[in-house]
Amino acid sequence: RSHPHPPTRVRPLTCTEARRGDRRVVHSLGGGTVHVSAARHDATFGFSAVFDAGASQEAVFEGSGMRQLVEQAVDGFSCTVFAFGQTGSGKTYTLMGPLAQSEDQPAAPALLGLMQRSFTCLLEQSRSRSSDLALSASYLEIYNEQVRDLLSPGPPCALPLRWSKTHGFYVENQLSVDFESLEAIADLLLQALDLLLAGSQRRRTSAHALNKHSSRSHALLTIHIRSRAVSARARRARTSPPMRIPQPSTCPSKQGTLCFVDLAGSERVKETGSSGELSVEANNINRSLLALGHCISLLAKPQGKRAHIPYRDSKLTRLLARSLGGSGITLMVACISPSSRCLSETLSTLHYASRARRVTARP
Repeated sequence: RSHPHPPTRVRPLTCTEARRGDRRVVHSLGGGTVHVSAARHDATFGFSAVFDAGASQEAVFEGSGMRQLVEQAVDGFSCTVFAFGQTGSGKTYTLMGPLAQSEDQPAAPALLGLMQRSFTCLLEQSRSRSSDLALSASYLEIYNEQVRDLLSPGPPCALPLRWSKTHGFYVENQLSVDFESLEAIADLLLQALDLLLAGSQRRRTSAHALNKHSSRSHALLTIHIRSRAVSARARRARTSPPMRIPQPSTCPSKQGTLCFVDLAGSERVKETGSSGELSVEANNINRSLLALGHCISLLAKPQGKRAHIPYRDSKLTRLLARSLGGSGITLMVACISPSSRCLSETLSTLHYASRARRVTARP
């Protein structure tokens, strides 16, 4: 059995918050403990790890268990990582690194997020295990309860979400791209960042009072990994002159997945100042996150006391059904703001993560 152990990341106060005079109400006490101290609120929460404002991207990758998750994906498990929290709390930065990066201006290596570091780890695994990795990727977003393919050419169109007994929930007609190298996946990630930066409709983003680059959709990047051990005979054939064509290896293969989920942040319309289309988007975002929280609350109950898990309440929970309560392994990163102005949402995220600690899966 496996329990998700949500680490928590506390971002620094922004320049705007500091100028406004916001107080820091969240403090890391060490040992995986975070303390919230404010008027009428004094609470302590325990997690597998707490990363404060000074924690590096590398520290988050190594300390969160992300490296082990990549290794398990290569071993054939279905693995998922998602960051969640209030809008502007650092979810996209944790997963992808800074927004100001592109193919022409790559981010400094120290600032790369969990995604890029996982690709490097995949390459290391391939070399150390003497195995062939066949890689493919799909990239979806859920925008206003519509599932859209971010890799297909042309304007994004809604794709149907189906159910089958063998595969569970799946997206019909989604595009899957094969990659010859891990560098090709890194290029795909940079293209996605370019789209996000440009405010392109390929990934919906907008600016509001709490976040200049607020994601208006949930994005799911899934790397499909087929690992086949290379026999000693095949390895010799690779290094020796091509005298003849080697026979295909009969070594068994493993098929795993590594899914990165960049959730849109929960937001209060009063705080963000959203109206019109932004308000509609916020309502859909909050509704899907509420459905996710409800599923996690039910999954956290003892097996004998669980009611029906309502995965069908949203497109997000349908796509995450196997990750949350099925045969997968899931890593959750709770991202929070230390600002007194964000206290209510911060407490909500911490309670959310505490419930997730009690969920048991059978990978």
